[in-house]
Amino acid sequence: MADRRRFLSIVAACAAAAPCVGARAAAAEAGPEAVAWRGTAMGALASMTLVHPDRKKAQALVQRCVDEIDRLESVFSLYRPESSLSRLNAVGELRDPPLELIELLSQSLALARSSGGAFDPTVQPLYRLYAAHFARPGAPAAGPSPAAIAGTLEKVGFAGVELRADLVRLRRPGMAITLNGIAQGFVTDRVADLLRGAGLVNLMIDLGEARAHGRSARGDAWRAAIADPRQPRRALLELPMGDDAGAWPALATSAGYGTPFGADPRIHHLFDPGTGRSANRYLSVSVAAQRAAVADGLSTALSVMPAGRAAALLAAYPSVRAWFVQPDGRVEVLGRGTRADGVG
Repeated sequence: MADRRRFLSIVAACAAAAPCVGARAAAAEAGPEAVAWRGTAMGALASMTLVHPDRKKAQALVQRCVDEIDRLESVFSLYRPESSLSRLNAVGELRDPPLELIELLSQSLALARSSGGAFDPTVQPLYRLYAAHFARPGAPAAGPSPAAIAGTLEKVGFAGVELRADLVRLRRPGMAITLNGIAQGFVTDRVADLLRGAGLVNLMIDLGEARAHGRSARGDAWRAAIADPRQPRRALLELPMGDDAGAWPALATSAGYGTPFGADPRIHHLFDPGTGRSANRYLSVSVAAQRAAVADGLSTALSVMPAGRAAALLAAYPSVRAWFVQPDGRVEVLGRGTRADGVG
């Protein structure tokens, strides 16, 4: 979903392979039992690696996944005018919404409440404001005026979303929803669940967020690296991914530096719903969790929260860990088995 396209800081590779440092998850080696796919999903590059003794069956599973991604894009995409979300934003209500839209909106609104509004799916009017501003020739480099931002914030607020099984309604004129702060993780989970339901044990998926299970074709643990936002080809740290003790099934990163609106990298798509301005408290926030949607949504919310509020939110997620890259490049860690000072 390109209007919230992140400069991702995830790299996945086999532990025994040469270190792989960059800003995307990459498939492990395509050995005799590995089927690797690379393409696009939700407006960004994507990859999947499936380890299966039957290559044809693995290829058929990949196609099922690609079809499922396309189906879910028809629900969540802001770039398909016929998508369920686009139709909701166009008229302010959607009757008989797809189950997936209800499910993801429910998760989004729950996170909005628990984060005190740091995560808010109704920030799409802010994106429209900034995109329109920077599309004008000679637009001020500082971004929209304070008055324009204040006026747009009147259209933002998750409390204005009415959600029922048979109806989604936006209660105020001009409201619009984006699920780009969580949808990539949701779709990643759906694809992983599809594969595991089909009996696949060993897999690595990157659909904007990463999810891994089992091991690579060589029997090595999957690994991921969180990139340095200042030098994206350099790894700050490396993590094991998968189901083993000490490993993480899912990893997501939120950062604004890869998606600036104009020449100033501090003006980007990652908005603080409270101020209407781009969040620059951290260079990036990465979250590891059991589910990619949890990691995705939390990385978005935490990006605009000071340390104290971030620690309070993470206390409700005992199986989650977060890495905050500070403006000076220091990495502070909060979450499972860590202290609030970032040590652990």
